[in-house]
Amino acid sequence: MNIELQAREIQPLRQTFARVATHTGDKPASRYLEAMLGAQPSEHFHYKPTWEEGFELFDKRRTAIVMNDWYALRDPRQFYYATWTMARARQQDAMEANYQFVESRQLAQKMPDALRAQVCTVLMPLRHVAFGGNMNNCQVCSRGYGTAFTAPAMFHAMDQLGVAQYLTRLGLTLEEPGALDAGKNDWLQSKAWQPLRQYVEDSLVVLDPVELFMAQNFALDGLLYPLLFTQYVDDHLALKGGTAVAMLTNFIPEWHTESARWIDAVIKVAAAESEHNRKLLTDWYGRYVERAFTAIAPIAALALADDADRAMNDVRAALDARARKAGLDI
Repeated sequence: MNIELQAREIQPLRQTFARVATHTGDKPASRYLEAMLGAQPSEHFHYKPTWEEGFELFDKRRTAIVMNDWYALRDPRQFYYATWTMARARQQDAMEANYQFVESRQLAQKMPDALRAQVCTVLMPLRHVAFGGNMNNCQVCSRGYGTAFTAPAMFHAMDQLGVAQYLTRLGLTLEEPGALDAGKNDWLQSKAWQPLRQYVEDSLVVLDPVELFMAQNFALDGLLYPLLFTQYVDDHLALKGGTAVAMLTNFIPEWHTESARWIDAVIKVAAAESEHNRKLLTDWYGRYVERAFTAIAPIAALALADDADRAMNDVRAALDARARKAGLDI
């Protein structure tokens, strides 16, 4: 008996989901596009929100920014839940290895007591700044429109929570739990921290999600994290024997550099959409970067003393360059 085998090519009836094909045409799409395009709820709501009359449950009118297609604000990292969790899991493994290295060799205990105390004074109140960033990005996700914009905002909110947790763990490694209470007391009482505390608390009541995105993710974080984790931790502390702190906070500058790609891309696409958007984003940047610069200046003095002015000017120049590259009139 002879068996004749033949290969037959079966053409699929469609290459991707209909909601994705609406944006890209009927062709194979990446997992990121499948997870994002067409996923924004837009109609058939049973109730309107009673807490905000005049708006739908998901409403693009909550921001003054106008986009013809809100799915244009795509994340260049192409993060959806799976890729985001896998990336963070790899970073978590690296951080655990860093902690094991530092703790096995007691590098934190070998730091001078005065230096260890200064690190806690500068970095422990930042737990509350990061928690403010978590709440603000939850707000951006809640009030924003378009999965391309709101989904990475929620990932960013959880990343900010991770930053707060790593700072907490740093405090417990360097000092006793009392370091956390001292940091909280400085956040509430110390004169140096009150301008930044006011900035964070004022941002908590900004209702426009894109304005809040600019105030928190671009203006504040764009100055604060390069100042404290590049200028202070990586450069200043390393010369004084604080390399262990750089190892135990390595996730934070790495995450900031990575997330800046998404933040810059959102601003660049929104600014390129229209002259109205570009002018509005430029106005917001000018308003919030000046406030953030003033609020952070006392912390720079606390951390870097005589070198504070140079460091502040460097991070401001770098952020202005990012704004110009994103299309803002700076």
